[in-house]
Amino acid sequence: MITFSNLENKPSSLLELYYLKAVHAGQQNPDAMCISSINKKNSTPHSRFVNLKYSNGNELIFFSNYQSNKAKQFDSCNSVSCLFFWQTIGIQIRIRGTIRKTSSAISDKHFALRSEEKNALAISSNQSSVISSFDEVKKNFNNALNNANLLKRPDNWGGYSVEPNYFEFWEAGTNRLNKREQFELHSNDWVYSILEP
Repeated sequence: MITFSNLENKPSSLLELYYLKAVHAGQQNPDAMCISSINKKNSTPHSRFVNLKYSNGNELIFFSNYQSNKAKQFDSCNSVSCLFFWQTIGIQIRIRGTIRKTSSAISDKHFALRSEEKNALAISSNQSSVISSFDEVKKNFNNALNNANLLKRPDNWGGYSVEPNYFEFWEAGTNRLNKREQFELHSNDWVYSILEP
């Protein structure tokens, strides 16, 4: 579930409104956010789903391994795009913005709230690295679960904050008369537009 707080602008408030509507409609995995980044070495785009955990003011916060492939892409190019699609309510939300690591305090606080199993995986996994077998993955996980300090966040795991500068809210309509509302950030003001379907 996404925790919303300190919402300071119209698009963030709309994100919360549609999210709660999707939850009420029984949408599966409503916190699943597709985030796309660029590998600057060969200019190839990469997309994957992460679980958005917090929308705080003008920040979207999720957590990951700081040594993963996506982390390297975030380090080399801090421009990202994000996407939600909630089929139960016919809503798609496109977001563009910049990404950075959160503070250690935010990462520590969230790590302390997680289950021991999730923390054991964060401790045991060198995310995106090649490994000999899935049995080895399970062995490393069980070793961490039984032997590691599961309250201590590893240095290579923590939060990322996306600061949006663009939102598009797409609402499905009959006969493809889809409603598209756009918000673009200009000099700290959100400029609103309607787009043709």
